[in-house]
Amino acid sequence: MYDLYAIAEEHLVAAHRSEHGRSANLLLRQQPLRQTIIALTAGTKLDEHNAPPAASIQVLRGVVKLTTPAEEIELTNGDLYLIPHERHGLAAVTDTAFLLTTVND
Repeated sequence: MYDLYAIAEEHLVAAHRSEHGRSANLLLRQQPLRQTIIALTAGTKLDEHNAPPAASIQVLRGVVKLTTPAEEIELTNGDLYLIPHERHGLAAVTDTAFLLTTVND
């Protein structure tokens, strides 16, 4: 069993120590499923990248902005969002930690 909020807090501390403002921990890798905790300091961005066949983001702390060619959506504590299967980018509006779940072929 994992305490997602405790892991998120640990990685937020690590993100503040990182020169890149981010920290991540792969919790589960059982093909095709992957779950990763990612923490970003306010203002940190993940550049535009391709989406896996299926993915979701669940915000554990903070506010994050997800941008696709079609929309820009702001997600906050407790939000669960199915990431569209298209290129997207991510920016931390505040210090943020989220659970990224992906399914790859």
